Amino acid sequence: ERDRDGNPTGTLHEGAMTLVTDHVPVTDAAEMYRGLLAGQAYLHSFGVTSWQDAIVGSYAGSDDNGPTYARAARAGDLTATVVGALWWDRERGLEQIPDLVARREELSFGRFSATTIKIMQDGVIENGTAGVVEPYLDSSGHPTGNAGLSFVDPAGLRAYVAELDALGFQVHVHGLGDRGVREALDAFEGTNPDRRHHIAHLQLVHPDDVARFARLGVSANIQALWACLDDQMVDLTIPFLGESRARRQYPFGDLHRAGAHIVAGSDWPVSTPDPLQAVHVAVNRVHHGSDLPPFLPEQALDLATALTAYTADSAYVNRLDDSGTLRPGNRA
Repeated sequence: ERDRDGNPTGTLHEGAMTLVTDHVPVTDAAEMYRGLLAGQAYLHSFGVTSWQDAIVGSYAGSDDNGPTYARAARAGDLTATVVGALWWDRERGLEQIPDLVARREELSFGRFSATTIKIMQDGVIENGTAGVVEPYLDSSGHPTGNAGLSFVDPAGLRAYVAELDALGFQVHVHGLGDRGVREALDAFEGTNPDRRHHIAHLQLVHPDDVARFARLGVSANIQALWACLDDQMVDLTIPFLGESRARRQYPFGDLHRAGAHIVAGSDWPVSTPDPLQAVHVAVNRVHHGSDLPPFLPEQALDLATALTAYTADSAYVNRLDDSGTLRPGNRA
């Protein structure tokens, strides 16, 4: 980010983080292993027994944690059941798929399954990188020329998803703006619903696309903790979307009423992995203890639906059909 005179402000957006992370010392295998076990213990402290890790691979200079998961699974130290989402390199195309197939075979063992592909289709609204149908507004409320980013060409995305679907991969797309979500849904047209594909975050969904989730059998992967008023929403989001569009954010209620399969996660370490804090916001559209009013309460979920999204339905999207419900024969 640069000021009006072209001088760097010190803020790095998206891939520009690599300007710094490329110079960070590589984490050695022993430290990676200790980190995994510490993170696992922390998640267990909230009652979390399984999860999907959305970045298994190297991103923005981060270290590849795939071999660490595989080592822990083979050693018996992985006490959770984990699905690893192999990172899609947006600088490459179909030629990377054989590498991903090989990694699926190489890494999957016991409680760890590297059976998902994670594709970042757009960015986030706060810095104007989420893909939106209509351009962002400026600080004075006037339209700009910026409609955000599509990190993967939409036509390419359709080809990639079709090939991954045919090879038995589940595809997990980051779709946060309404155009990013639409591009992901377009890519899922004609795919196999049994793969349990899903789109994560869904901060802004165009009304024309709400019913497509149920029709396509694509799960709506929500991070309910974010669906509330806070400084970030008030200062960095609503002014740049405009009041009308801002009233379409986190449309969990609309998606549920349209028959979408609602699954839920935390996006930890971006925000707390405590599912009960997120369930509170899903039901009340306000953080526990906040004195701010509920944010778009018509988009709230009922308690049973919210709890199910964080238990049975998160198990569903990870193909853990013997988990997430209290039923004879299921894992405790």
